[in-house]
Amino acid sequence: MSENSLARATLLAAVLFAISIGLGAFAVARDPTVGMEVMTLFRDQVASQLLSDSPPVLAFKIFLNNLGACTLLFLGGASLGIVTVLILTANGLLIGAVAELMRQQQGSLFIAAALIPHGIFEIPSFLIAGGLGLLLGRALMIEWHGGGDAAAAAVPLARLFLRIVVPLLAVAAVVEAFITPVVLVMIA
Repeated sequence: MSENSLARATLLAAVLFAISIGLGAFAVARDPTVGMEVMTLFRDQVASQLLSDSPPVLAFKIFLNNLGACTLLFLGGASLGIVTVLILTANGLLIGAVAELMRQQQGSLFIAAALIPHGIFEIPSFLIAGGLGLLLGRALMIEWHGGGDAAAAAVPLARLFLRIVVPLLAVAAVVEAFITPVVLVMIA
């Protein structure tokens, strides 16, 4: 695996993710009730379990949640990349829908304040994990066509996951728990 192949796979993950964000935002712009339903689901399933915790516990829970999502993105490559693509698009749709609803209610500055502090670490980790998953799927396809060893190809991919994705997720979780709330209070 070369750095170019990781860059191309991560770019493909980014394109899929960006298109999904756009579709999610478009759906809410057309029909805000879609956003309200998504926001209710997000609040019930995710936010209610996290927001009552102290910042250190919150950071740990955010880290574990994001680590689980990124691990699924990477290991989803074992499905020839299908699970990886599904996770990328589902998360993109969700983020696009929530962001558009919040933009309508709170404005663009609020969205920027809510996403940028931790997003500069979390989104690249998510996209790199997606790229690694796509590379794993490609390695399996190559092996099925008699041209490689997917297990051997998975080892350097897993090392990159541990060296790049996990530390980025740790930083993102700390920033999201400790810094993002302060930024939001400053602009509110």
